[in-house]
Amino acid sequence: MKFHYMGKYSGNPDDLPTRAHEPGNVPFKEPSAEKLPIVMNAMSFVITAAMIVPVFVFGMSYLRDFITGYGVLPFMLIFIGVCLFGSILAIFPHEFLHATCFSGDVYMYTNLKQGMCFVVGPELFSKPRFVLMCMLPNLILGIIPYVVWIIFPNLWYLGIWGAMASGMGAGDYLNAFNALTQMPKGARTYLHGLGSFWVREEK
Repeated sequence: MKFHYMGKYSGNPDDLPTRAHEPGNVPFKEPSAEKLPIVMNAMSFVITAAMIVPVFVFGMSYLRDFITGYGVLPFMLIFIGVCLFGSILAIFPHEFLHATCFSGDVYMYTNLKQGMCFVVGPELFSKPRFVLMCMLPNLILGIIPYVVWIIFPNLWYLGIWGAMASGMGAGDYLNAFNALTQMPKGARTYLHGLGSFWVREEK
């Protein structure tokens, strides 16, 4: 991996480093640019809610013990800190974990006013490595902390963190799902602008 931090994203996909389109490329079938934010926000809400509700339902006794011992204010500060500041602090590690799956040049762009941070790189991925690239941040920052909470339910803040971090990966889940369901065996995929394309394996 050769990591390059490029600073603020201009908003123009043509400014991003791209790979020349491969012959016979097929774009991923995904929601239109107008519908995509709605789909992503809905997915993020459903994932976060589905994971955070069990933390309160099954961890209520631990939450009650904490509030009894330390008070409501410390609980609220930790909850807000994990949900708000934890999500913000996880943005860069999330994208850097994506970047570690690239073998060549990878470029990070940000637009913090819009809460945007992403990486791109002009290389071909096999289906398994692309799915790994999509899922690695969600596994390390979200799923693993959540599983730790399941094993040790007194660590309720890890359950909340895992739920929030998992919800942040809505776009990653969609990309992984598209790769698994749309790419035939042996196909490879690459990023071009803000879109993903796949090509069949050369014979």
